[in-house]
Order: sequence, then structure tokens, then C-alpha cells
Amino acid sequence: MRGLCKEEDYAFLGMSGKTRTGTEEEGAGASEGEWKDRKEERIRWRQERERREKERLREIEESRKEKEQQWRTHVANLTSSQEKNLQDRLARLRKFREFQRKVLMEESEMEAGTATLTANQLLTRM
Repeated sequence: MRGLCKEEDYAFLGMSGKTRTGTEEEGAGASEGEWKDRKEERIRWRQERERREKERLREIEESRKEKEQQWRTHVANLTSSQEKNLQDRLARLRKFREFQRKVLMEESEMEAGTATLTANQLLTRM
């Protein structure tokens, strides 16, 4: 009987040893699984950060290009406006010179024929 009890005890202890070993393995597996989960989560976070950073840089680049385009448009409009103003000024100046020439010619016709030379000299000086 005693032998039978010892055998049962050893069988029980062996079972509980196996159970404990199984539990320890499950615990190690669980911590390994948690470790893998945390690692995957860190990878996801890093990828998300990288994606956001790329998006931010893309938006900055788009904004820079848009501002550059606006600046070029502004400069082109300004240049065009200044060129138009200069052309208008030149046209007014030519009209005024033509008017001066006409007035001087009329005055010179009244005086004498040598006045034409004097009128041209006066216009050249202006």
C-alpha cells in the first residue's frame, strides 16, 4: 500500500511539475507574445510618425512652391505695369516734343528761313 501511495504521489508530483512547466512556458509565451505585440506597436508608431513627417514635409514643399508662384506672378504683374507706365510716358513725351517742334516751326515761319536751323538746334538741346 505504501508503495502504491508513493507511486501515486510521484505521479501527482510529476503531473503538477508538468503543469507548472506548462504554465511557465505559457507565461514565457505570453510575455513573448506581449513583447512581439509591443514591438509591432512601436513599429506602427514609428511608421505613423514617418508618414506624418513625410506629409508635413510635402505640405511645406507645396506651400513653398505656391508662395514662389505667387511671388513670380506678382513680379510679372509689377514689371508689366511699370513697362506700360514707361511706354505711356514715352508716348506723352513724344507728343510733347512734336508739339514743341510744331510751335517752334510756326514761330520760325513768322520770323525767317534761318529759324529752321535754330529750331533744330533748340530741339536738340532739349
